[in-house]
Amino acid sequence: MIDWGQVKSLRDEVGHEDFDEVVELFLEEVEEVVTRLQNKAQMTELESDLHFLKGSAMNLGFSEFSMLCQDGESRAASGHAVEIDIDKVINCYAVSKTKFIEELPALVS
Repeated sequence: MIDWGQVKSLRDEVGHEDFDEVVELFLEEVEEVVTRLQNKAQMTELESDLHFLKGSAMNLGFSEFSMLCQDGESRAASGHAVEIDIDKVINCYAVSKTKFIEELPALVS
C-alpha cells in the first residue's frame, strides 16, 4: 500500500527539515481533488484529476492509490469513465493516508 522506500528517498531528496512541509502540502492538494471526486463535481476533469492524483501519490509512495488512479486515468482517456469505481479510489486514499500517518513516525525516528 505504501512504498516506504519511495518515502525515504523523497525525505532524503528534500531534506528532513522540509519533509513535513512536503507531506502537508501533498495531503492538502490531494484532499482538495478527492473532495471534488466525492462531490462528483467537474467530472469533465476526471482524467486530469486522476492524472494529478496518480503523480502525487507516486511521489509520496502511495503505490496502490497511484495504480488505481492510473487505471482510472486510462479508462477516462479511452472514453470509459463510467467504468471507474470512484468510491474505491477514494477509499484507497483514505486507508493509505491513515496507514501513512500511523506509520510515518517510525520512519522518521
